[in-house]
Amino acid sequence: MTSTADPAHLRAQLDTLTTEAFRPELADIDRRSTLEIARTMNDEDATVPAAVTAQLPQIAAAIDGTAERMARGGRLIYTGAGTAGRLGVLDASECPPTFNTDPSEVLGLIAGGPSAMVTAVEGAEDSKEFAAEDLAAIGLTARDTVVGISASGRTPYAIGAVEHARAQGALTIGVSCNAGSALAAAAEHGIEVVVGPELLTGSTRLKAGTAQKLVLNMLSTITMIRLGKTYGNLMVDVRASNEKLRARSRRIVALATGAGDEEIEAALAATDGEVKHAILTLLGGVDGPTAARLLDDSRGHLRSALQAVRTT
Repeated sequence: MTSTADPAHLRAQLDTLTTEAFRPELADIDRRSTLEIARTMNDEDATVPAAVTAQLPQIAAAIDGTAERMARGGRLIYTGAGTAGRLGVLDASECPPTFNTDPSEVLGLIAGGPSAMVTAVEGAEDSKEFAAEDLAAIGLTARDTVVGISASGRTPYAIGAVEHARAQGALTIGVSCNAGSALAAAAEHGIEVVVGPELLTGSTRLKAGTAQKLVLNMLSTITMIRLGKTYGNLMVDVRASNEKLRARSRRIVALATGAGDEEIEAALAATDGEVKHAILTLLGGVDGPTAARLLDDSRGHLRSALQAVRTT
């Protein structure tokens, strides 16, 4: 369903949004030198982390809720339109190689479907119904977490996704860049990173996009830390799908254990290349099948599995 709202009403709405505000002091930016524009843009970007800092308690609460649900088999599902939707798809697509998650565990839904990643799909973001249909198509459950992403905080697709998910009992998070947004109000966890007006009026792929990327980095990464996907700051669940990642796997085992090359190769061979299992065989002095059982018993938490070895 495409919105038929009055254009004058929509314009009035945009006039109230911080992310859409016009900055007269930048009206001559096209007449400045390239270096001056670059410095101005860099100065603008430097303000984003402080805006994220102001929302850290909300972000942490959302992560704890997400991790608790994912530990029970739930999924993390990003939803958004345009740049916001693309950022969600990007973050979701990075989780399998980084944390060895199944592709179905972290998902990105973009208004208009996969083709909208590269081509604008007219009207797709204007429909709450499309969002509900997309969530129904992937079999949304109450164990899932749905994150609506929208710079303005008023995109119907993102709001519709959160409203539908909340009605189904799923955990809901709303990430926007305006205070008092409809998206944050609709979600259980509202995260409003107010970065102010953009260098180019209304171009929310800039500071707002950077802010959203920082928040999504935290949501996925810290959730995975809570789920035992890391050992310290090492990516022990990395999936070695190419030569670079195979080299990284060996390096991670070396950093975690201090073992030599031959020991590392033997451990990886004994555990089918599973980094976490290889580390456990070396630090715990167990064989591959025992490492697999201990990690299964500890729900993938390497520290817990090591503790179990040391107390038996």
